[in-house]
Amino acid sequence: TTSVKEQEAIRKLMVFLQEWDSAHKVARSHILDNFIKSNDGKTEPELELEFSQGASLFLARLTAWLRMTYTHSTCLDKLLKSIGIFLSAASGRRYLIEFLEIGGVLILLEILGLNHLKEEDKKESVKLLQLLADAGRKYKELICESYGRRHFLATSTSAEAQDDVRVLLDSLGRGNPKYQNQVYKGLLAVLPCAPPEAQQLALQMLGAMQDVVGEAPSLLVEPVLGALCSVHLEVQYKAIQLLKALMAQEARPALLKGLVALLTAPRKKAVSFCDETATGKGADLRVRSRLCLPGQPGGILAKESAEVAEELIQLKVVHGLMVALGNLDHVASQRHASISLEYFVHMFPFVEECIKKALGHTLFQRFMDSPETWYTKMDPVQAEELASNTVDIPRDMARTRSTKG
Repeated sequence: TTSVKEQEAIRKLMVFLQEWDSAHKVARSHILDNFIKSNDGKTEPELELEFSQGASLFLARLTAWLRMTYTHSTCLDKLLKSIGIFLSAASGRRYLIEFLEIGGVLILLEILGLNHLKEEDKKESVKLLQLLADAGRKYKELICESYGRRHFLATSTSAEAQDDVRVLLDSLGRGNPKYQNQVYKGLLAVLPCAPPEAQQLALQMLGAMQDVVGEAPSLLVEPVLGALCSVHLEVQYKAIQLLKALMAQEARPALLKGLVALLTAPRKKAVSFCDETATGKGADLRVRSRLCLPGQPGGILAKESAEVAEELIQLKVVHGLMVALGNLDHVASQRHASISLEYFVHMFPFVEECIKKALGHTLFQRFMDSPETWYTKMDPVQAEELASNTVDIPRDMARTRSTKG
């Protein structure tokens, strides 16, 4: 027989559940407020004590209301927070299972795809997915199976939501061998179309996942090089960081080839920029010249600099830099191309000979005396000669390591 105390506790629970069942939206919102305030951070035994061993009865009501109202609920964030108290409860594995059984994962993913919902609602949804992902491999697999080829980053636009997404992706990308490549490819897929905050995060996560996926797939070349042409300096910076990580990968030759191709790409195909001095084609080339010049400060791995520089010379980087130098429309591009060229001249005697021959003695001297400004005194004829140069360093020469200091 149950004790008087137990009977009273059960009666209290039944009254509470009846109150919830008969309450309208405003009253339910108040019930949720009180529940969150008094139960946040509780363990499974503590929640069961609070609900006279009937906590699952309240969770079932919360999930049922979620299923019926998630597309239009005015207090969706409170509802998700309340469910989160159950899902985050220590020793509360059964709450996770009960939530999954009502199709909880699909509902959370649906919420992320609904444009009319508030950012706060999506943020809470991501937090719940994160709790599920952290519960183990089978939960991660379930999230990935349910989400298919879409991606979290495409649905999350605010900067504040990005950190939660990063934690979720980090969890999904590790300890999840069956789907880690899907997560990786999903990150690549959002690069061309996502907002800048999401692009930054995708580039950061791709770098973090390199040790998990092993060799990077060849399909990363285009989106990563595309990120270098972003008008947003933060995106460019993250792209550079990722390229540093990729220099030890098999994708390196393709990436270097793409970088050199960017130098001579037709201007009409280039991204349209609004302020050249800050973020324009000059900045676009500034980033590339850094990447093409591993010996410069802020460039690719100094340890590999000579090796990477030789590969770039074989890929005709010297020709590309001279083409950029001849582009009178973009002074910043000329400046960075000139500084880059000076690096190669300094490191490789055979490059110095080629440039001297191409520029002529007077122009070459001006270039060496002042690589940061000499091009401002070039006339259109000289510029055209540079833009249409045919400098081609033989491949065997490009393999000759520099002996200069």
